Amino acid sequence: MGLLSILRRLKQSPEQEVRLLLLGLDNAGKTTVLKQLAAEDVSHITPTQGFNIKSVQSTGFKLNVWDIGGQRKIRPYWRNYFENTDIYVIDSSDRKRFEETSLELAELLEEEKLATVPLLVFANKQDLMTAAPASELAESLRLHTIRDRMWQVQACSALTAEGIQDGMTWVCRNIKFRKKP
Repeated sequence: MGLLSILRRLKQSPEQEVRLLLLGLDNAGKTTVLKQLAAEDVSHITPTQGFNIKSVQSTGFKLNVWDIGGQRKIRPYWRNYFENTDIYVIDSSDRKRFEETSLELAELLEEEKLATVPLLVFANKQDLMTAAPASELAESLRLHTIRDRMWQVQACSALTAEGIQDGMTWVCRNIKFRKKP
């Protein structure tokens, strides 16, 4: 079942909108994921200094995707964008930053505005030989301890688009199960 058919099934009103928030450390691949979702060229990506927003239209269904910069100085502003679905993108080849990304994710999961929001973790950069498998990343992030929300780790390569569709399909399936706070 593809993303479009899931979106059509979720559609309850002519212009239902879903907001997705892409968060993660700098250089994780958030902007590349966003550009893949919007079917744009991914050959020239520059670091996000603030945020990027793309809307993907699909038969009366609008998917608003927010890509927020991941530099340390920008992270305190993430909370200004908390709403609905959270997608956390991780550079799975950068093992030196696993602890830092784990701490940032743990802080996000404690945010009241993100309570019960489904969490998709893109284990990005799987096209690199040094990439950790999704299972190792899940263990490193201690995701098995999460009990208050649905979560999924999706191996992907934002550069080649492999795994992006599978992750988005999971998100769309789990939006409807999200409890209202």
